[in-house]
Amino acid sequence: MNNATTSDFDVQLIREQFPILRQQDKRGKQVVFLDNGASTQKPVSVIQKTTEVYEQYYANAYRGVYQFGQKVDDELELTRRTVQQLIRAETPEQISFTSGTTMSLNLIAQGYGRVVLKPGDEILLTIMEHHANLVPWQMIARQTGAVVKYLPLHPDGTLSTNQLDQLLTERTRIVSVTGMSNVLGTVVDLKSLSRQVHDAGAIFVVDAAQLISHAQIDVVADEIDFLTFSGHKIYGPSGVGIMYGKAELLDRMEPLLGGGHMIDQVFPDHSTWAPPPAKFEAGTLPIAQAIALRPALELVQTIGYEAIARHEHSLLRSGMEKLQQVPGLKILGPASEHRGAIISFTMEGAHPQDLAFLLNRANVCVRHGHHCTMPLHQSLGIDASVRASFAFYNTHEEIDELVAALFEARKRLRLN
Repeated sequence: MNNATTSDFDVQLIREQFPILRQQDKRGKQVVFLDNGASTQKPVSVIQKTTEVYEQYYANAYRGVYQFGQKVDDELELTRRTVQQLIRAETPEQISFTSGTTMSLNLIAQGYGRVVLKPGDEILLTIMEHHANLVPWQMIARQTGAVVKYLPLHPDGTLSTNQLDQLLTERTRIVSVTGMSNVLGTVVDLKSLSRQVHDAGAIFVVDAAQLISHAQIDVVADEIDFLTFSGHKIYGPSGVGIMYGKAELLDRMEPLLGGGHMIDQVFPDHSTWAPPPAKFEAGTLPIAQAIALRPALELVQTIGYEAIARHEHSLLRSGMEKLQQVPGLKILGPASEHRGAIISFTMEGAHPQDLAFLLNRANVCVRHGHHCTMPLHQSLGIDASVRASFAFYNTHEEIDELVAALFEARKRLRLN
């Protein structure tokens, strides 16, 4: 199915691999799952792989030479190499397993930021960052005396780089940005931004939690210094994440957690560290989750990012066009050509929580709230929004059901 044309993209064949999508309510109506920005559903290959680990060869990782231990080690390294291929990293040793994007970003902030940042140094973010790529930098800035600054957005929701020359200074040490906004869907031109960041002498960190399931990332071609994502955002298990880093930066970093596996030598008064990736994998890894991440990534690779993007952008364009027909509904963020498969919106006279509740009564699952982006919502002058986020298993018929459910919600809220 790789490099498939639009006509070759068989969404029903894909949906058959996701057992949860076959669920029906009491009326026989199938669930319409449109909260993929929070977490994606799991294909049967991931479910079976998780069961396989626990039923056939579970053991702790990198601890034993007996057959279960060796099998676990081999399976983990297969996943590590699959991640390397997915993001086009140079070596598997640049890939560390973590508990998720949040842990990965905290690890970079504390492990790298604590080493390089001094009072008055600057960390540059965007105002649309998820709290996971904002709060850790605030914490390390408070600890080191560094200053956090923000790139603003244009009124249309695209990233404003007009002030980049002023914001990127000789004091800028770290620039950390989302690859794709989890609210606005805004996609960042990573390659262009990374060049400007490196010209200023800073390092470039990318939170790819949202982008990883929608678009090909090439950490070498895009000159990315650190990249993070979570398995559960790309059809894999929860509890496992990835941290990629350039080899020289990983060598310079300090580990965040101390314990078993991450050491070289331990003495009564000091310890030395194992080389990456073990340096950042203290204790017991999320073993089954990391192993079961591989079939999720292989599914994405088999379908192909080009085919995924064509299908999802078709959904996005149709969704934006049809949602604009709903009275009082305001879509947040840029035009479809500048965004990924996310549509967040507000409706005049309706609280986002009420809308989400009424949509659920129609078996349509969406997210409501500030989506862990309080500063972004404050900049937009709102407290909360409703978000519909698409995956490659969503259909045009499901968009129609979302729109129909919104019209019905307006009736129930007496907005018509």
